[in-house]
Amino acid sequence: MTPLRLDRRGWLLPGPDVRHAPSPNCDARPAGEPIRLLVVHNISLPPGEFGGPYVEQLFTNRLDLNAHPWFARLQGLHVSAHFFVRRDAQVVQFVPADGRAWHAGVSFFADRQRCNDFSIGIELEGTDTLPYTDAQYARLAQLTRVLRSRYPLRAVRGHEHIAPGRKTDPGPAFDWSRYRRDTALPARLLP
Repeated sequence: MTPLRLDRRGWLLPGPDVRHAPSPNCDARPAGEPIRLLVVHNISLPPGEFGGPYVEQLFTNRLDLNAHPWFARLQGLHVSAHFFVRRDAQVVQFVPADGRAWHAGVSFFADRQRCNDFSIGIELEGTDTLPYTDAQYARLAQLTRVLRSRYPLRAVRGHEHIAPGRKTDPGPAFDWSRYRRDTALPARLLP
């Protein structure tokens, strides 16, 4: 697995298993807002199907809504995440970590709304109920360490924790205990 390094704006340096696909679905964070939260998500398009081009197309506003019947419900959606970790641990980055990706939506954490203002979003290719791969856990741990070395992250949460009742990811398939072991994060930083 290629070592990860960030440039001065928060882009991972490209490599054999790291690439950029810049998304228009982002903007600047509020001035002086520290990045304090890491949010773990999951996504697959169509749901439960892995390896295709559709997640990248969604996050870059190039998804053909006629390519699959399920995609009709995504009409008008403009979303992104900072990072997408595929099943084989390839990373696609859409937004520099210094920028604000549109991943959390209506959300709340530590007496604050609008988690996009102060968080970094990582999408894992998966579903709430199918196990994530060993390669994904290894890459997620590696990415977490790199981000923590740059940003004052005070917590890691799932989308389900910051948008309860609205979102369910990364779901029961995500092993928070394993993630803690892999990252050596203090328990106080996790749900």
